[in-house]
Amino acid sequence: MPPRPPAPESLPPHQPAPGAEQHPERLDAFMARANARYYATHPLLSDFITAPEISQVFGELLGAWAATIWVSMGRPVRVVLAEAGPGRGTLMADMLRLITSRVPAFAQALEVHLVETSPLMQQAQAKALAPFVARVPSLSPTWHTTLDSLPDGPLILVANEFLDALPIRQFLHTDAGWQEHYVQNGAFCCVPCPAPSLPDGRTLDPDCVVELCEPALEVGRLLGQRFAHSPGAALFLDYGHNSSQTGESLQALRHARPAKPLEATGEADLTAHVDFTAFAAAAQQAGAAIWGAVTQGTFLRALGLMERTEQLAAHASPQDAAELRSGAHRLAAPEKMGHLFRVMALTSPSLPMP
Repeated sequence: MPPRPPAPESLPPHQPAPGAEQHPERLDAFMARANARYYATHPLLSDFITAPEISQVFGELLGAWAATIWVSMGRPVRVVLAEAGPGRGTLMADMLRLITSRVPAFAQALEVHLVETSPLMQQAQAKALAPFVARVPSLSPTWHTTLDSLPDGPLILVANEFLDALPIRQFLHTDAGWQEHYVQNGAFCCVPCPAPSLPDGRTLDPDCVVELCEPALEVGRLLGQRFAHSPGAALFLDYGHNSSQTGESLQALRHARPAKPLEATGEADLTAHVDFTAFAAAAQQAGAAIWGAVTQGTFLRALGLMERTEQLAAHASPQDAAELRSGAHRLAAPEKMGHLFRVMALTSPSLPMP
């Protein structure tokens, strides 16, 4: 199945719903409610496929990245390895396979924590990690519903396709001034509002559409404050942009096909492109050092995506070797996921470039 499509050029007309019976609901509240239902009732995430499911090399490289961060921290005897939005547990399982086999001292120092709200997904994650827990009981994961409940101390966090599902607000500049999108009877309606404010201080041009993801900014601020006084690094991989551009990007996938975002509430995966510029500004203002964003293709190639893929392919059957090479191409090629996805790291200012 192809990666998530780029955002549509336009959304339904911005017209109030006449004769509405439902009370207008702000877009971010609607999106949060819809996605909570979707993730609670679609445990296999069948409408899309993520990078860890495409190739085991993706998780292995992130495991090696985490080990390098641990070394740069001075090899602390206890470190939290956390994942936000861990899906089926595939990414963490691939990371732990690399860590336990290649960097056993790091494995002995680890506490594994998973930020996941769905009990069904927690069950899948526990099953995926069970082989590693059987070998190293201290790797038994602890689950959290929010990032702020992670334990204190050195932290290494990874988050693949986590920020894109966080709810957004949409603001429109019109002849009548600023308006905000609300949802009413399955359509957008507009409510007058003050001008939105982004942490990077960009100038908002007339007749523009601005998306603001307040939960993502809170994640950036939370980690920035933590990393300012405690060793840590966080890696975010998501589709989005790192520029001052504005515009609509809300989109939906239902039954593995693009769908209208406001229809069939809870039956589609709602996402929006990540504004890495605003995210970085929030984290940096709170105390973190910022690295990136760079394209996923650039990042994975620099970590050795192609070399590791060829190592595995050399000992695989012709069919498996072809699948390995196809997966690497899909992850890194500009016309596939290589340019659509971006990678950004937040670290403590005292740590070297990750």
